[in-house]
Amino acid sequence: MIEVKNIEKSFGDTKVLKGITTTFETGKTNLIIGQSGSGKTVLLKSLLGIHTPEVGTISFDGRIYSELTDDEKRDLRTEIGMVFQGSALFDSMTVEENVGFPLKMFSKKTPTEIKERVNLVIARVNLIDSNHKKPSELSGGMQKRVAIARAIVNNPKYLFCDEPNSGLDPNTAIVIDNLIKEITEEYNITTVINTHDMNSVMEIGEKIIFLKNGLLAWEGSKKNIFKTDNEAVTSFVYSSNLFKKIRKAQNKEV
Repeated sequence: MIEVKNIEKSFGDTKVLKGITTTFETGKTNLIIGQSGSGKTVLLKSLLGIHTPEVGTISFDGRIYSELTDDEKRDLRTEIGMVFQGSALFDSMTVEENVGFPLKMFSKKTPTEIKERVNLVIARVNLIDSNHKKPSELSGGMQKRVAIARAIVNNPKYLFCDEPNSGLDPNTAIVIDNLIKEITEEYNITTVINTHDMNSVMEIGEKIIFLKNGLLAWEGSKKNIFKTDNEAVTSFVYSSNLFKKIRKAQNKEV
């Protein structure tokens, strides 16, 4: 579990995060949603240690990040997997080399052990027979699968995903969402996903954090997001493409 207590983050005179307090639960897909400029990316980068909040604490299973030594922070980073918005694969490397890169950098596994682990996670994301292909030979959805495989190859406790469905068609996006959810449950990972996609919210939103103007305006699950009377949330939901499609379909039925 990741616990966030009253964190504040400013850039110059602009306060971007304004006293955020919440938890991201283990074994669940935790989504951060909100309009552009709401503070989603700054919160994610604060969780990753890229930004340092001026106020408040972030703790990983009881370990307060700001109180850790440099060595302890380095150890914690080996427990984190990251899926970047654009996949961020190395173009000159094969799928196998991309996925194995974290193990070569951060583990003491032998080449044989690395190959066994790489093959295992490549199979887990359904990319068998793609080991020796380059990213340029793969579709966007396949590249995202490689990014997920690389993120979990080190068996992380925490998985962060920044707009994992960016640039994907709706059907592929659903497949990626479900893969992330399956892996989260299978490995009992604390997964945090930064997204603006209401399809993701309705597919895998077990814990949803809604930010507005740097404040935590609402939190709940996909089961109750349509039931809330919070105006900020309803405005965000009802302006989404997903809701427009649902409303259009309902009008046709009438």
